Amino acid sequence: MPTAEDIKQLAPTGTLRGGVVVAPAASAFFAIKHGEEVRGVTVDLLRGFAAALKLPLKLQIFSNSGQVTDAVASGACDVAFMPQDATRAAKVDFGPAYYFIESTYLVPAGSNIRSIDEVNRDGVRIIAIANTTTARSAARTAPQANVEEVDGVDLMLDMAKKGQGDAFALSRDSFSTLLPQLPGARVLAGHFQETGIGVAVRKGRPAALKLASDLLAAAKKSGAVRRALDAAGFRDAEVAP
Repeated sequence: MPTAEDIKQLAPTGTLRGGVVVAPAASAFFAIKHGEEVRGVTVDLLRGFAAALKLPLKLQIFSNSGQVTDAVASGACDVAFMPQDATRAAKVDFGPAYYFIESTYLVPAGSNIRSIDEVNRDGVRIIAIANTTTARSAARTAPQANVEEVDGVDLMLDMAKKGQGDAFALSRDSFSTLLPQLPGARVLAGHFQETGIGVAVRKGRPAALKLASDLLAAAKKSGAVRRALDAAGFRDAEVAP
């Protein structure tokens, strides 16, 4: 059982401040808004954390995972889930993952790009979400192309609808819900990045990290992660081991 000091290290204000990233369509990571209500896998997991700790939950809403990373790193947010990479691990401490994402590209209707390798060409304009693992990986794996970063998925979707870009970088599960809004667009086979969406806390808080990690482990064991994925419409998504 966590001690009062452990809980205070995770939630020093007495309220669990949980960060979630909202997008125009749900994914195994992105939450969505229905009016004032926020729904999604990460929302369900954070609610479970707060209930287990017997703390009130304050959801903090962000438009990309770079923003939520910075909020956790500064201590403005207590706990959040985000895709893991070395750049991000220098800012926050990660516990286990609940899901593994594959990043790939969507190309607009009429595109002659047929494979991920073909994205890495001079003159190809890649659109990615700012300060994310996917944007960094796209720049690393397609150095000949030009990566343009935008603030959120809503802006990416608008640009894709207008044909303002040659390849749009995001996780495959995200594209499954965005594709119906983009007639004729295609998602390329394969992936250029695979990484876990891990639970994260501010650096230098070992008790907070252990507590968050234990809460996620318990959510996996109890089936809460499975239920959250199912409720969001991702019944085929595998829970991370």
